[in-house]
Amino acid sequence: MNLRKWFFLFWTTMAVGAVSTGVTGSILAWTDPTFDLKGLEGAGFNAGMMALTGLLFGAFAHMGFFAYLTLNYIALSIFRRSYLWTTLQAYTTIFGIFLFGYRLYENREALNGWIFWVLPVIITIAAWGVAVVKTKQTNKNALFPTLFLLIVGTMLEAWPSLSDDNNVQALIFMIVPLFACNAYQILMLHKLLKPAEAGSGGSAKPVACVNRRGLD
Repeated sequence: MNLRKWFFLFWTTMAVGAVSTGVTGSILAWTDPTFDLKGLEGAGFNAGMMALTGLLFGAFAHMGFFAYLTLNYIALSIFRRSYLWTTLQAYTTIFGIFLFGYRLYENREALNGWIFWVLPVIITIAAWGVAVVKTKQTNKNALFPTLFLLIVGTMLEAWPSLSDDNNVQALIFMIVPLFACNAYQILMLHKLLKPAEAGSGGSAKPVACVNRRGLD
């Protein structure tokens, strides 16, 4: 992974964030006329602010993705055997789903009672679909790392939207773009790494080593 490829992943992730936030925000505005971004009036201005917010979501998701790759590399160095780290990610993912549901359950009056179980189920199903695609494109060892990133990673990144005064629309407005950005990054990673692994450049080795044990 060289700087050119990393920069490509960065700006395209921001673009995914802008588009997905704009689409999500527009759908929410159509279904709920009272929804806008921080009370801003005017459809065009509000859509522009949504796109700018999406750029920030994309940058935030990219930082989270880089943090996960770093954590993955360190964990593999500590556990030595990749299946131990994979198993830990699997258990953490299951725990994260229930923790997220419980956190939503605590705010069920502000977020509507049904969301505490519907949203975790939808995220899990969507993450499973992306993980299946990832395993078909790479190998079966990518299943649980992909689920971990898409479920636990997305939930941690979206945690600020779970304050007591948030509603369902605000929660969805943040989670959907972050999930889309993480899904894009995990599906693009092995495509960017393949040329680097085929060459002899030393700069590709650290990231490639991480991904040969689960993500590519």
